[in-house]
Amino acid sequence: MPTITKSNIAYDKRNLSDKELLKLYYNMLKPRLIEEKMLILLRQGKVSKWFSGIGQEAISVGVTMALKPSEYILPMHRNLGVFTTREIPLHRLFCQWQGKMSGFTKGRDRSFHFGTQEYNIVGMISHLGPQLGVADGIALANLLKKNGNVTAVFSGEGGTSEGDFHEALNVASVWQLPVIFCIENNGYGLSTPTSEQYHCKHLADRGKGYGIESFILDGNNIIETYTKVQKLADSIRKRPRPILIEFKTFRRRGHEEASGTKYVPQELMDEWEAKDPIENFKSFLFSKKILNTSIDEAYVAEIKSEIDTALESAYAESEIIPNKTTELNDVYKAYDYESFTHSKETKELRFIDAISEGLKQSMQKHKDLVIMGQDIAEYGGVFKITDGFLEAFGKDRVRNTPICESAIVEAAMGLSISGIKSVVEMQFADFVTSGFNPVVNYLAKSHYRWEQQADVVVRMPCGGGVAAGPFHSQTNEAWFTKTPGLKVVYPAFPYDAKGLLATAINDPNPVLFFEHKALYRSIRQDVPTDYFTIPFGEAAFLKEGNAVTIITYGAGVHWALETLDNNTDISADLIDLRTLQPLDKEAIIKSVKKTGRAIILQEDSLFGGIASDLSAMLMEECFEYLDAPVKRVASMETPIPFIGQLEDQYMAKGQFEDALKQVLAY
Repeated sequence: MPTITKSNIAYDKRNLSDKELLKLYYNMLKPRLIEEKMLILLRQGKVSKWFSGIGQEAISVGVTMALKPSEYILPMHRNLGVFTTREIPLHRLFCQWQGKMSGFTKGRDRSFHFGTQEYNIVGMISHLGPQLGVADGIALANLLKKNGNVTAVFSGEGGTSEGDFHEALNVASVWQLPVIFCIENNGYGLSTPTSEQYHCKHLADRGKGYGIESFILDGNNIIETYTKVQKLADSIRKRPRPILIEFKTFRRRGHEEASGTKYVPQELMDEWEAKDPIENFKSFLFSKKILNTSIDEAYVAEIKSEIDTALESAYAESEIIPNKTTELNDVYKAYDYESFTHSKETKELRFIDAISEGLKQSMQKHKDLVIMGQDIAEYGGVFKITDGFLEAFGKDRVRNTPICESAIVEAAMGLSISGIKSVVEMQFADFVTSGFNPVVNYLAKSHYRWEQQADVVVRMPCGGGVAAGPFHSQTNEAWFTKTPGLKVVYPAFPYDAKGLLATAINDPNPVLFFEHKALYRSIRQDVPTDYFTIPFGEAAFLKEGNAVTIITYGAGVHWALETLDNNTDISADLIDLRTLQPLDKEAIIKSVKKTGRAIILQEDSLFGGIASDLSAMLMEECFEYLDAPVKRVASMETPIPFIGQLEDQYMAKGQFEDALKQVLAY
């Protein structure tokens, strides 16, 4: 029998059975043995990168065992124990780390950057903060479904400095969401010690500022972690609310293996190695005669055999062969557009009324659809689009939010993971900058990475012409047409706004829905009274002619119509794009080949706008048909100003007529 030293951790067996204690030990031992193997493979060049959780296994295992298999866990990159305790087949994990097809991301992402609905795990992205807001969304879904489930989400102490952490805690507290925030305080953020990351004594103290119960646990004590989290989870299931737990532990390997640990004082490393969660628990179990050499050796042999078998099968799997069609098809979730036709009954609606009616009818069609945004409930939104919605659909589905765009976009993602559609209203499109990260890095990439749809519509009141200045007047669609995975819709008429909004909500992919504020109350049109849809990717021909093709969208459509009305001798195809992603390339190219001339009008400033890409496309596809260079007309290369005379000078509208005549005269 090997020499068993006395445990350096004070364990209290409590009422746990020997079987439970052995299971805790086995579940910690498994990720440790996998990690030891991974470190060997890393040195052999068979794994590209590894983020070690050695010394932190008690947290991952304890939290996972305390939750029900049906409850979501959102781990970080040192939480291998979450994945193994949920009994994900090692073959699939090894394929994931080797970039094989049987992994979870088809070789498109590495390490623990994946999720799996089968095991109710949602992996992190490198921008660590969004994970916390996504957990809020899953917890909100649990509340709405009244299923009594708890959600647990992990963060390192470094991640608690990110704004997403504070936004997520605040939202969880305001909405009393059943979520456990787990901070693994392991001493270092890469090489930066905690003394340079925060100035409070304990990170758990931050819970007080948000009205959240908080606890400090010994993250190396598996019994304390398991039993306390189990007790708290049971309590939350009965009385939903958020709880913050700070687990004191230590990172004994580098941030990732290439980083090393030279910046860590040796005495500190020695101190924490003596607190190893597995060796100390093993000593405790031996001292209580719960574990013996025979059982221990059997565990090790069983786990190592499973590792070796899984590795062999992963090695045997063929390398991924790149396929462009597969890659492109997986950017968006496949979606069979369902056409809903309308009756002949119409009524005249303003642009803003059409959006409100379309949103209301979608709320009636999708009984669990949730709308979130600032001031949208009792107040009805700053533009009154959701006026009366609270009375019609209730507070659960029409939710005022704190001023925290990032956390709300993330919560929408969490709702989607739980199978619930949502619409997020940006009070102004300009404010999306505060939620930019989760839009372009989480919503846009989730389906491509691990086939998780982001069933979210972000409404974007945008545009100038209303003397609102630099922070309430931008039309920033180009930021999002550049990002694969997002769909971008930009209607110019009430009819299109209503039908396209219904389609956006039906579509399981993330949609940025732009609504020009200057059109809200200035444009009227007869619109069908019942529910209907309009397909994405189909431009509208508003006028037909032979001399020139005018391509535009949003307010630009009305500027172009006004110009043509004032110049009845100009024979033009006028194309309203309606959707920018997907784009009706076929219609554009066909028209330009017919007319031989093209002018593209956008309200956005010129450089980097969608007009530039359209111009490049036409030069590549239609060069031999062109009788003049493709012309782009856009607003000035300045932020949009406030005062009327400066805003008029800024706007592309004032340049368009002269530019159009130049193209025709070339």
